[in-house]
Amino acid sequence: MTLVQMQPSTTHAAAVGRTVADAMNTAGPQVCDDMTVEVALSVMARAHTGHLLVCDDSGLCTGLVTHAQLAAVRDGSSYSDRVRLRDILGDRGPFTSPVTTMAEAGHMMRHNDVDALPVVDEHGSALGVFALAR
Repeated sequence: MTLVQMQPSTTHAAAVGRTVADAMNTAGPQVCDDMTVEVALSVMARAHTGHLLVCDDSGLCTGLVTHAQLAAVRDGSSYSDRVRLRDILGDRGPFTSPVTTMAEAGHMMRHNDVDALPVVDEHGSALGVFALAR
């Protein structure tokens, strides 16, 4: 079964704060890692978002996928309609904590060459997304 959990996408306090919790967006669409790439792209389109938080069967966040990542997989020569999100995520992470400073999160994003990080609690549940301002 494929889980799609929708939450409103509101912005917390402006980036004036010092921690990720002060500037993160609430967790948008969360999907189960057994979802196919095609369905994930459809969910993104309906939700008007450029990323999805991916969770495993027990509800723990396993990563974040972007529209660009999914489009690249779909357009690849080895793509089939059976490719699931868990097949393309690889290792878990990177993640950040709500108490991480914005400077630390920015460094982590540059080091991992990503534009957004899932924010997880101490149990691994997704709380939101910390993204670079565009």
